[in-house]
Amino acid sequence: MTMDGIPVQVEEGSTILDAARFYGIEIPTLCHHEGLSDYGACRLCVVEIGKGENVKLVSSCTYPAEQGLFVRTNSKRVVAARRMLVELLVAMCPSSKTVQDLASAMEVTQVRFKVDRMNDCILCGLCVRMCEEQMMAKAIGFVNRGKNRKITTPFDMKSEVCRTCGGCMYICPACELRCQGPNAETDLCNACLNVQPVCLKEEDNKMCFLETCGWCYEELGRKKKKTEKK
Repeated sequence: MTMDGIPVQVEEGSTILDAARFYGIEIPTLCHHEGLSDYGACRLCVVEIGKGENVKLVSSCTYPAEQGLFVRTNSKRVVAARRMLVELLVAMCPSSKTVQDLASAMEVTQVRFKVDRMNDCILCGLCVRMCEEQMMAKAIGFVNRGKNRKITTPFDMKSEVCRTCGGCMYICPACELRCQGPNAETDLCNACLNVQPVCLKEEDNKMCFLETCGWCYEELGRKKKKTEKK
């Protein structure tokens, strides 16, 4: 298949995310974790597939790598979708260091949604899969739907199969508090804000595999100087 204009080959049964990581192409993830089943809840790993009018966004952690597939991992549409998703995650759980780091990495500087400072869960399902697949306990799970969806024990009662191993807390991205603590004054931290790769401003695809590489900046600087001289 073709990924960011490059012909790639992967083993049968691989996902687009597997292919991207095998070739060193960075795709952000949150609900994905090695050793656990793919879930596709956070949608941060979205990529574009197809050409022309058939282009659509899919989650790369659950979409299989197929013969002849055309994939774009960092187009403008993909980056815009990821940024909006990060905004939603910040609105759901602004106290999470993992979410705040993602916001800084994607240059998210504002949140257009109502922020729930009392929420401590982003419904990524990591703790549920950890408990079931690694600890073989199934002590917790999802209940309800829509805005009432949450993770709890059966009937909200103390679980008899829970061994208090702490696996759910270890893997939870919401359990690690942001640097400013739980009572931060701002919704966004942005202390670790990264500079956006210039490639995205010049080209629709991010073609280089070096994150925040200096070559792009130097090259654009040289072009600017030439233009000013003219």
